[in-house]
Amino acid sequence: MLANLNGWHLLIVLAVILLLFGAARLPALARSVGQSARILKGEMRHAPKTAGDEADSPAIADDAPAARTADTRSSS
Repeated sequence: MLANLNGWHLLIVLAVILLLFGAARLPALARSVGQSARILKGEMRHAPKTAGDEADSPAIADDAPAARTADTRSSS
C-alpha cells in the first residue's frame, strides 16, 4: 500500500500539514516532536529489559567495579 507513494504524494501531505498548522507553528511543532523522540530514546535506553532485571541491575553494576579492582590488586 505504501510502496505506491512517490514524491508528489509527500508534497501534497506537506502542503496539507502547512495549511493545518500554519507556517508560524511548524518550527515549534518540529522542535516538540524532536524533543519527544529524544526523551523516548533515552527512556528506552535506560529501561530494564524485564521486570526481574530491575532488582538485579544495580547490585550487579555496583559489585562489578569492586570485583575488578580486587582482582587487579591481588594479581599485582
